[in-house]
Amino acid sequence: MVTREFQKVLFERLSEKAPLIQILLGPRQVGKTTAARAIYDRWPGPKSMISADLPSPPPAEWIVQHWQQIIRQGPNALFIIDEVQKVPGWNEQIKALFDPERGKGTIRLLLLGSSSLFLQQGLRESLAGRFELINAPHWSYRECREEFGWDLETYLRFGAYPAAAAFVADEHRWREYILHSIIEPVLGLDILGLAPVAKPALFRQAFEIAVQYPAQVVSLQKLLGQLQDRGNVTTIKHYLTLFEQAYLLRCLPKYSGSVIQSRGSSPKIIVLNPALTHAYQSQARLSVDPGWYGFVFESVIGAHLAQTEGATIAYWREGHDEVDYVLVTPKQTLAIEIKSGLRPASVRGLTKFSRRYPRADSVLWDRTRCLEFLETGKLV
Repeated sequence: MVTREFQKVLFERLSEKAPLIQILLGPRQVGKTTAARAIYDRWPGPKSMISADLPSPPPAEWIVQHWQQIIRQGPNALFIIDEVQKVPGWNEQIKALFDPERGKGTIRLLLLGSSSLFLQQGLRESLAGRFELINAPHWSYRECREEFGWDLETYLRFGAYPAAAAFVADEHRWREYILHSIIEPVLGLDILGLAPVAKPALFRQAFEIAVQYPAQVVSLQKLLGQLQDRGNVTTIKHYLTLFEQAYLLRCLPKYSGSVIQSRGSSPKIIVLNPALTHAYQSQARLSVDPGWYGFVFESVIGAHLAQTEGATIAYWREGHDEVDYVLVTPKQTLAIEIKSGLRPASVRGLTKFSRRYPRADSVLWDRTRCLEFLETGKLV
């Protein structure tokens, strides 16, 4: 199996002299538990890995019992709790146990779970200043190529859920797996199990519509108009926020050089895994519709750009002129126009952007340059 980059970082942090609590966050089915087990297997000292994924939720005292057992085994102990969000009051219990040991190096604590929303809420409520976050993103094209031998066309069609790779020879079976084993647990358990959503059916319909606009700027009113039930713009914005927090989408603001102005813009929807789009759209459309292919291709690039550390990502539009992505880092502002190679390239938007923001760097990425970025992650 591919050793993912976050797994290496996580092992290094847990090996430090007196680490903070390590929290592994990310979407379902990307290898969080697999990575934790690999770290557990490598750990040279005392160790314990438990899971709260039981027929009935264990009480907070369950954590205390296992904590006391691992503490008695000696220093440098690794304690991993999977599905920790299923334990009522887990965050307060972890705080009470960790604070007396903080800074001593007696225990290294790793928490993970399938519901990132539950974890995020618990962290905000009780564990401020005591933890570090490590993100486990969706699988990249490079990882799927190395593990499964996929080319880019296969990646665009089937996305990046490794467990679904076994079903790519049967599109119907693959789609059923994505819908019922990945999407529905995220929507029904991870989000609706926590967030206040008055109309679950409307919420699910909003997701189905949103993922069919990859790399497209869509007004909230347009999304609202496609829903079969009543709602309002505030409702749609709330739904999109929940989809973002569950690592399904990114909604990019319009770049204007002003954070305040960008907040009122129509979002550009980046689907973080093309499998989410093709759960509702025939994969055959990629072969017959160059415009659609371009949107899916651009969304894949945007999803990888969104993982750039220390950067914010937006789009730019003025009239009919547009730049696909504007990446802002502490060192530079980089405007990027993506071309999939199926339609003639134009630099009109980049030219106008450069005139408006002369201090920014502007680049046109053709298919070859995009593939290089997917392989290496290098912006320049």
